[in-house]
Amino acid sequence: MPEIIPITDPDDPRIEAYAQVRERDLVGRRGGFIAEGEVVLNVLLGSESRCRASSLLVAEKRLERLKPLIDRLPSDVPVYAAGQGVMDAIVGFHIHRGIMARGVRPAGPGAEALLNALSPRALVLVLFGISNHDNMGGLFRNAAAFGADAVLLDAACCDPLYRKAIRVSVGAALKVPFARLPVGEDPLALLERTGFTALALSPGGAEPLAGLARPDRAAVLLGAEGAGLDEALLRRARTVAIPMAAGWDSLNVAAASAVMLHELTLGETRR
Repeated sequence: MPEIIPITDPDDPRIEAYAQVRERDLVGRRGGFIAEGEVVLNVLLGSESRCRASSLLVAEKRLERLKPLIDRLPSDVPVYAAGQGVMDAIVGFHIHRGIMARGVRPAGPGAEALLNALSPRALVLVLFGISNHDNMGGLFRNAAAFGADAVLLDAACCDPLYRKAIRVSVGAALKVPFARLPVGEDPLALLERTGFTALALSPGGAEPLAGLARPDRAAVLLGAEGAGLDEALLRRARTVAIPMAAGWDSLNVAAASAVMLHELTLGETRR
């Protein structure tokens, strides 16, 4: 079991990584990230996590309850314990969940290497301009729930390992492999080169989702709220629509991804 290290001074340099979390989230953490809450920490410490914890900060009153989780840590990972007031002063707000971890990002392959490493039958999400962390977390949660193999993100997408995105994903962002598309990369050329069929979800899609035959290697393309996918990209992809009631043409992007992924994974068993 790791040593429990008491912290009584909010300015203790040993817990500098946790100082003023919200402000630090905006500028990055030099290859690290902050995760919070017992549910997310269980994922971070689980066998399927692609990331690892480098330290924990725990409210003293939660130590007994969290002992089974703490016992799973390697002995060289420090566990800092503080009173609630000191912990709140460290992070800059009331942290009612009472537990945080600093995580280390996985090195991971590039986008093309990630796609090439997937099985002959694979399903990936390709995201364009997703800047809302709630949506990003929801997309990763859906990807995990429906067994997507990976997620690709363009340069305009927000960070899936932002603290709020991890929390909304219920830890799925720590498990589902993802990679950034290189700046200047033609995403459709990359997908074609690696054997994937691009299925671009759009209100004006040419094919209804119901009854769509899934290609062996399928890439679901999703754009940001409002703007959607670029018209030049839509002209080159196979476009798909989710039929809706009269007067309504779209869903929130995370909700739309759940419908699409369900149809491509579980829908086939009904046909």
